[in-house]
Amino acid sequence: MPITDLTELADRLEHHLGDPHDPTAAMSFARVLDFDEREEYPYPFVNLLQRWGVHEYAMPRAQGGRAGDVEVGFNLLRLIARRDPTTATALIITNLSFLPAWIAGTDSQRLAMVDAMRRGTRYAWGLSERRHGSDLLSNETSAEPTEGGYLLSGEKWLIGNGRVADGLTVLARTNPKGGPAGYSVFVLDKRTVPAGSVDELPRERLHGLRALDMSGFRLERVFVPETARLGREGQGLEIALKSSQVARALINAIALSATDTALRVTLDFTEHRTVFDKTVSDIPYSRRQITECFADLMVADAMCLGAVRSLQVVPEQSGTWSSAVKYFVPTLLERTVSQLNVVLGARFYLRDHPHYGIHQKMLRDLPVANFADGNTVVNLKALASQLDGLLATATGDRPEPRAAAEERAPVLYGMGRELPLFEPWRQELHSRGLDDALLAAPRALAELRELASAAKEEEGDWLARAADVAAELLAQAEPLRERASELRARLGRAYAQSAELFDLAKEYCLLHATAACLHTFVHSRDVMEDPLPSGALLLLQMERLRRWIRPTEQVTDQAVIDEVMRVLRRLHHGDRLFSHWQLPLATRGDLPAACT
Repeated sequence: MPITDLTELADRLEHHLGDPHDPTAAMSFARVLDFDEREEYPYPFVNLLQRWGVHEYAMPRAQGGRAGDVEVGFNLLRLIARRDPTTATALIITNLSFLPAWIAGTDSQRLAMVDAMRRGTRYAWGLSERRHGSDLLSNETSAEPTEGGYLLSGEKWLIGNGRVADGLTVLARTNPKGGPAGYSVFVLDKRTVPAGSVDELPRERLHGLRALDMSGFRLERVFVPETARLGREGQGLEIALKSSQVARALINAIALSATDTALRVTLDFTEHRTVFDKTVSDIPYSRRQITECFADLMVADAMCLGAVRSLQVVPEQSGTWSSAVKYFVPTLLERTVSQLNVVLGARFYLRDHPHYGIHQKMLRDLPVANFADGNTVVNLKALASQLDGLLATATGDRPEPRAAAEERAPVLYGMGRELPLFEPWRQELHSRGLDDALLAAPRALAELRELASAAKEEEGDWLARAADVAAELLAQAEPLRERASELRARLGRAYAQSAELFDLAKEYCLLHATAACLHTFVHSRDVMEDPLPSGALLLLQMERLRRWIRPTEQVTDQAVIDEVMRVLRRLHHGDRLFSHWQLPLATRGDLPAACT
């Protein structure tokens, strides 16, 4: 979708939902916090958004939906989640429950689910089980063959929408012996099965997303026809893993939006609170803390930009991109919001403050992005299993993969570039040593140096310094490969499950994030609106990434911080999303009285 169309779409949605700080708005923070406090499922917000049609941007056009580019739905979810991650999660769950049908279903199966979703049917994705968690190959829910179909039996637990959903997508064992080809995926409608054959489990009370229905269900020999199976018998694990790869990219909308709101209300405080005859924003230490958090958020935004677009550009690399972004972005942004807590002070702890009460909700809601659809360990394990191949290709001298990556990089990170059709079935679970972000990074670095040479005065200096830091970070790829090789030689068969290998996978994510920031600047700079792109911001992004390996060293000075603060203020006062997209937000009313 062209940027102008996405901007217009975002503006319409924001206008529909109203100023979140206005208690009378359709989806205000005051109402969101009320549902959160009462732990009541947000039916009014879900219905409000369905009436607008937001759910249709997750349905394929071939079956009557409006989904084209994944990033459209992703950015709409960000606008919802900046108000309420719970409502956004409730919508995501139905969308993700449809993915198995999009990946492996027939046209008639997809059409039936799309028709149901357009009529308001909610779905739940029955994947995890109480005894086995993310170990899908140990799942016990079974599908016993019978005349004309299957009998489903078993329990699914910690399932979003488990009680409120009418439709269920279920992973079940079709081969009693299990194994990678021993599972299949089925879809059923609770309203069409015999009474009592589906038991909803009690709803679990949550630390964050308190209003969400997180529960489960138990099936007792529920008959489903053979036409209810999605894909081939035995294809279930593949379908589930491909669905999870999409989910791992999309769930980061929650982390980005929670941080956006936390930063926005903290900035309201620092801009209006005066101490020692200065606003908090003008105190050098506080200003650095705020701008560092903004830089973190923009690192995460760049990483998500590439990861979401990669689902359409390089679906064969999804196994790498989805795991890298799913580990790094929530991990980074949890740290970022903790830093904002220090700036906001005691107000971050208040639950019912008319302005700051939303901060503590975002603080509690954000971690769902870390454990939903594959936790930190799962994603690091996925990366660790591919690390040797990824590093060998990234540091090797094979020209073909690098040339192909350099050709695709402008599409992966160019916000103005048209994307190929989203075909989720084309995903691969193993990237075969390919990561276009890292492979094309040297070319992007060279282009950044050219931009620095052509830029004027301070901007040229900031870009040159950013390029130097990026080069230092990217140069860690070869030592990382050597350490992995030494570790493998030392540990032998224990290498694949070693804690040390997982730590190396974390460092690989740092390289991927560095490349993402470079590519976003180089390939999207021409379509960004003032005050972006910013050499000062890119330099601070590089410093924040460098802090992961040099935690006490700075490469920026006060002039850089002041310029980044200018950029941040422009976006904030202009009611723009803290993102390279800079999507328009609902106009806010006067705030000073509530912010003191």
